[in-house]
Amino acid sequence: MALLQAGAEALVLDDDESVTRVEALLAEPVTRRWLFDGARVRLALGERLRRTRSPVEARRHLLAARDGFAAMAAEPWLDRVEGELRACGHRPVPRQRGDLTALTAQELQIAELAASGMTNKQIAERLYLSHRTVGAHLYRIFPKLGVTSRAALRDALSPPAEQTAR
Repeated sequence: MALLQAGAEALVLDDDESVTRVEALLAEPVTRRWLFDGARVRLALGERLRRTRSPVEARRHLLAARDGFAAMAAEPWLDRVEGELRACGHRPVPRQRGDLTALTAQELQIAELAASGMTNKQIAERLYLSHRTVGAHLYRIFPKLGVTSRAALRDALSPPAEQTAR
């Protein structure tokens, strides 16, 4: 509660003391236990610091908030943090094409079945899902892997070709 209250005070009060208090609370190890609240407070603090022309400090808090939201897969919050980071001038490193770590276990399973040539309906029957659910998963999988077709999905999931020594 102290963290949330200090975060609210930092937003309302226009002084450096409130920011210092929030930063001190965020630095305490017990705060890591409340990942979502800590990430929200860091986002709010980052937004405030960006607007008060402190982009370096804002970026530090926004990057920590992004890591917290990413760990929880809180996509709407993650999108908001990414927007703030862009406003700070931060340019994220683009994900490598075929980065399988971006997929959840179920998304990976669906992607592998789709890459093998199965239709959404066949995948749905095998995994006991709706074909619409399978389609929704594929809709999220394609941008994560940087592909636009099932053929490209197959290529993204296949291991890189081994180079032969001559």
